[in-house]
Amino acid sequence: MKKIRLMDIASARSGDKNDVCNIGVMAHTPQDYALLKKYLTAELVKRHFNGLIKGEVVRYEWDCIEALNFICHEALDGGGSSSMRMDNLGKNFSSHLLRLEIEVAD
Repeated sequence: MKKIRLMDIASARSGDKNDVCNIGVMAHTPQDYALLKKYLTAELVKRHFNGLIKGEVVRYEWDCIEALNFICHEALDGGGSSSMRMDNLGKNFSSHLLRLEIEVAD
């Protein structure tokens, strides 16, 4: 097994509505997309945020553009206007996710 940085094989964007954040992860190449589909699970995304996401994380696959979309429920401490977090929006979730290291087969 070896570790690769998500930022080396993908780009990401994120946004929010109320207490839900979505994170789109777009592979750089078809080979990278195969790695994303195999290793970047909803459970791994939730674990990476280490308690920041309280609810379910659902993964959607968008094969025609080689991208994954993660819908993260209860991710914003109640939403922008009720949260006491320093950053109460979902715009930075994509940058945070790109710091993830994935263990893949050699």
